[in-house]
Amino acid sequence: MDMFIFVVNLLGTIAFAASGAMIGLNKRMDIFGVCILGLTTATGGGVIRDLILGVTPPMAFRDPTSAMVALVTSAVFFSHRVRRLLMYSPTLYNQLLFWMDTLGLGAFTVIGVELAFSQAAAPTFYLLVFVGTLTGVGGGVIRDLLAQEVPYIFVKHIYACASLVGAMLCAGMWNHVNRMDAMVVGMASVVIIRVLAAHYHWNLPKAKL
Repeated sequence: MDMFIFVVNLLGTIAFAASGAMIGLNKRMDIFGVCILGLTTATGGGVIRDLILGVTPPMAFRDPTSAMVALVTSAVFFSHRVRRLLMYSPTLYNQLLFWMDTLGLGAFTVIGVELAFSQAAAPTFYLLVFVGTLTGVGGGVIRDLLAQEVPYIFVKHIYACASLVGAMLCAGMWNHVNRMDAMVVGMASVVIIRVLAAHYHWNLPKAKL
């Protein structure tokens, strides 16, 4: 189980660092800006999660592994060959950004549920779902604010809602099936909802003048 959690967390870290770095590239940031955006996207949600759970200092500051992975991933995306490939192929850029955001969202949503269950004294269903969703979307919100964008969760097809459903499924199954199975189902549901929303152009109603 520990190895599974490590792999899921690593997947989420790489995916979200890549999405943050790609936004930085699109904003024509220098390597420092790209790496900081990748780092905050990959670790921001976890820092907020730990503060809510009373885990201080947050794990991102106690174990540098996630930060180092995020920085290396961001640097790779800034490399000349990768940067040139992405910037001259909008289709590849958009597809890769979508998948990195989707995988990171699914991975961190279930990681948030798992850590809320293990760290909270009396984890309620509401707490598990809230922390799971916040862990999933938190890094992306910080990324968009730093990049001076309207946060992705407010304008793009089903994003936070996908995380919410994944967290609810994972938390609801937690005490009834193997925990690994609960995490797999939760993560898979996030990915499936995001893919269906993108394919069928599902969106929540938007405010119109």
